[in-house]
Amino acid sequence: MDTRFLGISDLSEAPSVAVVVDVMRAFTVAAWAFAQGAEKIVLAESLNEALALKAGHPDWVALKDGPPAPGFDLVNSPGLLRSVYLAGRTVVQKTTAGTVGALAVKEASLVLCAGFVVAEATARLLRTQNSDSVTFVVTGEDGQADEDLACAQYIALRATEAGTDAAEFLHRAAQSRAAAELAEGGRQGVHPDDVALCLEVDRFPFAMVAASEGSLMVLRPWGGSG
Repeated sequence: MDTRFLGISDLSEAPSVAVVVDVMRAFTVAAWAFAQGAEKIVLAESLNEALALKAGHPDWVALKDGPPAPGFDLVNSPGLLRSVYLAGRTVVQKTTAGTVGALAVKEASLVLCAGFVVAEATARLLRTQNSDSVTFVVTGEDGQADEDLACAQYIALRATEAGTDAAEFLHRAAQSRAAAELAEGGRQGVHPDDVALCLEVDRFPFAMVAASEGSLMVLRPWGGSG
């Protein structure tokens, strides 16, 4: 399997298979939302679109990065989300990097969104595809986020070598700039457990597949149970 690791700005054409990685925290949060019962996640292009979708569907749950804001129900924190009951709900998610990365490859034939919490399920789905080429989109820090690159490299290895040890990759992620910033506790919309929750390998048994549904890009769980 030929693998490429690119930042969002490096994407010159739609890949055939894309794995969009945002460990801290968009796709850890998305996985927790499915674990808490969410049916689907709509990936919004902008905060205004997220609010418009929420206005048109008052029963939907809107989620954003950073501090709480009017019109939004939740913030992008796995530690805060894990106590929220979302059974059957639709979540609208807008984040700084993860949702942007997924929307950037929406023309791909297969788009997976991933973090460490769904690593094996993501690798397993890649194995079933027998894809010649997979592009991993490293969303954070304009493609330089080491937690995202470490996770992408780990999933790429797991897709071909099932026994790959996660320890080295988790260590890199734990030492990343994003982990340090979250651990400092100076940001709003952060729970003290966020870093630890983002570094739980294979916490959930499902992968997450994004696909166009009408005019929207929609993320759903695949395999396991959401």
